Amino acid sequence: MIKGDRVPIRVWANVQELESDALRQLKAVAALPWVAHHVAVMPDVHVGKGATVGSVIALRGAVAPAAVGVDIGCGMAAQKTNLTAKDLPDSLRKLRLAIEAAIPVGRAQYKAPVWAAEPTLKHAGELLMDRFSELDSSVQGLAARAATQLGTLGGGNHFIELCLDTEQCVWLMLHSGSRLVGNALATRHMERAGKLSHNQALEDKDLAVFLAGTPQFDAYRRDLFWAQEYAAYSRALMLARIQTVLRKVWPRVRFEAQVSCHHNYVAEEMHFEEDLLVTRKGAIRAGLGELGIIPGSMGTKSFIVRGKGNAMSFESASHGAGRRMSRSQAKRSFDVSDLERQTRGVECRKDQGVVDEAPKAYKDIEQVMAQQADLVDVVAELKQVLCVKG
Repeated sequence: MIKGDRVPIRVWANVQELESDALRQLKAVAALPWVAHHVAVMPDVHVGKGATVGSVIALRGAVAPAAVGVDIGCGMAAQKTNLTAKDLPDSLRKLRLAIEAAIPVGRAQYKAPVWAAEPTLKHAGELLMDRFSELDSSVQGLAARAATQLGTLGGGNHFIELCLDTEQCVWLMLHSGSRLVGNALATRHMERAGKLSHNQALEDKDLAVFLAGTPQFDAYRRDLFWAQEYAAYSRALMLARIQTVLRKVWPRVRFEAQVSCHHNYVAEEMHFEEDLLVTRKGAIRAGLGELGIIPGSMGTKSFIVRGKGNAMSFESASHGAGRRMSRSQAKRSFDVSDLERQTRGVECRKDQGVVDEAPKAYKDIEQVMAQQADLVDVVAELKQVLCVKG
């Protein structure tokens, strides 16, 4: 427990290991006049823009765009298959290249929207994009690009993986967000919030909020929920395209129900008998019995979890291992040979372009999981054998 100006800060991590800048950010959040009860801090906590990554913030009648972040709706999806390790070829390079050919990565996008080729998803894609004209005027020029980026991976720490669980069953897993349109919407609303009079006295202007009942709040809520839906739909579309790739190799492959979770988002929830706006930035919902996904890095374990509904965390858990190093620090610390050693046994890119994603740039996922044993139970422990990065 850390004392805050208005509310306490509850930390599921070693307080002595908190970055000084992260602690400063957490104290700035705890001083907000709208924050309710306490601030919950997950074990993967690290510095972010405005609010720390790995924080859960419940506000009364207000929402802070920077507490969501610029990648609105970023999250995870996973599916178990009926394949086992024995079905996999000795080399997975050909399969990785096939996935990369089916799913644009980095800044790449499709030449034309692809949801029309997915019968079960076509209607949802059409409905989603039909509402694009309702979004903020600043993004209206991005309609065509938003359509062709649906079902694309993006860059940074986003990934597509094939994993094996402890029983040697094959899983699909992916991590992606709302691409350019989500970033543009978030940036526009953060700029707008920063200019409002009620935010001028804030210690950290990045924590500017919209107040419920105002036109600005309603506009952000509309765009936020659309971007969250866009990100979730994009993950579903990628899963469908990966399934097509796998069916070409294994015609009889079957897929279980999808596990899906956001980890940069806002939800309207009740906690401590009060209706609140809960922002999870680098955190997943872990309500009682709810399934979630907590990945490690491209050379370590990941976990399918079931929430315990811990009230003190606002029914939340970490979204992953969390970065131990900034990207620039990782590039200074590691080279390609380090990356090759740290990802031994994983079919993935091993070049300078992904050195900043080296596993050692992230916290120890085993320690992170141990620190949140009161938040989630482990359902499946996964280890990747193939990883596609942007």
